Amino acid sequence: MRTNPDVLIIGGGLAGLAGALHLSKKGLKVILIEKNTFPKHKVCGEYISNEILPYLFWLDIDVSKLHPTAISNFEFTAQNGKTAKTKLPLGGFGISRYELDHFLFQKAIENGCTVITETVTNVSFQNDIFTVTTSEQMLNAKIVLGAFGKRSNIDQILSRDFISKKSPWLAVKSHYKGNFDESLVALYNFQGGYCGVSKVEKNIINICYLADFETFKKYKNIEEYQKAVLYKNKKLKAVLENSTSLFEKPLTISQISFDKKEPVENHILMIGDTAGLIHPMCGNGMAMAIHSAKIASELVLDFYYGKIESRNEFEKKYRKEWKKHFGKRLFFGRILAKALTHKNLTHVLTTVAASMPSLLSIIIKQTHGRPITSE
Repeated sequence: MRTNPDVLIIGGGLAGLAGALHLSKKGLKVILIEKNTFPKHKVCGEYISNEILPYLFWLDIDVSKLHPTAISNFEFTAQNGKTAKTKLPLGGFGISRYELDHFLFQKAIENGCTVITETVTNVSFQNDIFTVTTSEQMLNAKIVLGAFGKRSNIDQILSRDFISKKSPWLAVKSHYKGNFDESLVALYNFQGGYCGVSKVEKNIINICYLADFETFKKYKNIEEYQKAVLYKNKKLKAVLENSTSLFEKPLTISQISFDKKEPVENHILMIGDTAGLIHPMCGNGMAMAIHSAKIASELVLDFYYGKIESRNEFEKKYRKEWKKHFGKRLFFGRILAKALTHKNLTHVLTTVAASMPSLLSIIIKQTHGRPITSE
């Protein structure tokens, strides 16, 4: 079977769904391919900066219908217990990927998008046309957006540089019931990683942490690792000991790469984590994913309607816009994350930030943007 949409999007996470909504709102025929069914939990910090709210409203997405928590404060606690606190410059909200992705998916269907639940097995580009092969069919399109997440078989198909390198990081996430300040997103440092805690809808606590695999593999299981390593941060220990998991077992994802990625590969415009992954400790991955979909979608429309005359110019403009909006954030995130892997340096930074909350606010601004609007 061959189908010819105006735009084909591979991946139905936040970036892929936002791109589908934007382009379908502007009248383009969109097919989105996603290997999983909705709704589905994902390993994610589940905090979104309010910078994205104006754009969500433009997409006709009213997240208040999902009853997210309103988050206004940030707290960082080093392993020695020293804590730094500040108000978030723009604030944000907590919402689970289970609810948000499903909400965007339903809106995409309402907009007339076609969503195919299949696995992409190959992508080729010839004579200015993409051929995307799935487990069931072949599809042709002039424009393809890649939104297939942090790590995928498609990265191997495209022979992307980062995919051949081993990454030392894995992530663990679960939902809990317990007491936690709903206005707060907290980050707890521990040996070899850090853990984010905040509330989402229905009074649920989301706990998601990034861990160094070399440290993690010394232990038999997640529970043993948490008690031996995470519990050394007494404040994090108190949160975990006084919370009850709502999952049978935590979700995990390994081989998470924070290496630099190219925003365009084999003429595919990459969006979201597929184009570049900011360290979760920066707390802004969800907003960046949605913002990248906006940037790509606006350029797609210009290319589709002839305002951008050549594919080369199209790709060049996207690379430029990606770097303009996210290059500095990703670079700063890598530097900050590396600094926080050093115990003594972390203690010093936390002590200084605790006495100077304005400094912590400045650091946060380096990984966050201004409110995003669309014409």
